[in-house]
Amino acid sequence: MAGLYLHIPFCKQACYYCDFHFSTSQEHRHGLITNVANELRLQKDYLNGESVDTIYFGGGTPSLLTSQEMETIFEAIHASYPIADRPEITLEANPDDLNGIKLEELKQLGINRLSIGIQSFDDAILKSLNRVHDSHQAVRCVRDARNAGFDNISIDLIYAIPGQNPGIWEKNVERALSFSPEHLTSYSLTIEEKTAFGKWQKKGKIHAVEEELVAQQFELLMDLTLSAGYEHYEISNFCKPGFHSRHNSSYWKQQTYLGIGPSAHSYDGASRQFNVSNNAFYSKAIEQGRIPFEREVLTKENKINEYIFTTLRTVWGCHLEKVKLDFGVDLYQKNRVYLTELQEKELVVIENDILKLTRSGKLLADKIAADLFIDEKVDS
Repeated sequence: MAGLYLHIPFCKQACYYCDFHFSTSQEHRHGLITNVANELRLQKDYLNGESVDTIYFGGGTPSLLTSQEMETIFEAIHASYPIADRPEITLEANPDDLNGIKLEELKQLGINRLSIGIQSFDDAILKSLNRVHDSHQAVRCVRDARNAGFDNISIDLIYAIPGQNPGIWEKNVERALSFSPEHLTSYSLTIEEKTAFGKWQKKGKIHAVEEELVAQQFELLMDLTLSAGYEHYEISNFCKPGFHSRHNSSYWKQQTYLGIGPSAHSYDGASRQFNVSNNAFYSKAIEQGRIPFEREVLTKENKINEYIFTTLRTVWGCHLEKVKLDFGVDLYQKNRVYLTELQEKELVVIENDILKLTRSGKLLADKIAADLFIDEKVDS
């Protein structure tokens, strides 16, 4: 089974923290959507006939698209790719785009999972992030989605926001959980250089939240979701039983996926390819029958390190025997002293030859993974 990701690079306005590829100009949207459909046809051989099990509309803000624009994309998908039975079809949506009519249209198109970018239920925080919606729209959209019959809803929240104290964060998480969403995604805000926040940080106008407070907010998130019966199946992702994001899980399990649209990434097991992050260049190339991408052929070291990084973040853990069989590297022997130290500090456990992070270890996930990375050439 394979995944299909579609990047829709349009937003009403720029959030101060976002460094994804997008445009606030809608002038050439129709033409670009036509070219997304054209790229789907050009790329039809990339998945080698594998059935598509998950389709994910990300961005940007794909909920901006009209039903006609969505139909254009779906027609190209069904014309070029075999679709598995009961696929997971996710749409990222902003609260201000969702109403009863829009939600009914999305259901008729086949969207069966919503990922709603609420980020906060606090109006002051939303304003500080330059979000379009307010807290009332956030609440309304979740209720409207339920009333429209959506039974697989994910809510996005952000923590470690400058100005968001632990009390506000606790209320945000509790408010999200009060709607009993099937899934919750929560990221720690990272201030990126090219964003508004990044420029303000450079000028000293804002400061990143101290690591101790970030850890406190993450631990509070883990406590509240655990009490509510959610499984913490990936560092930033929590779900009710049976409601893992099938699409995102395919990334963490190194399954094949095809990315369509400007800035979209693809992976076939041996290489990654990256579409150009420029709407005009992308459209011009597609109109000429070319796919504007760069490819990175993965070395054995790349593959091992990606496997370590992605699997350690998940509840399924890093299978040490798999690393040995697939890559010829005994990760445990190579890091015996370090792993023993981590076990003694109760940061990791090794059960049935599977390395997993403990609750405390999750606070140091990136560091532990980086410490285990292979930094010398591995014999093929």
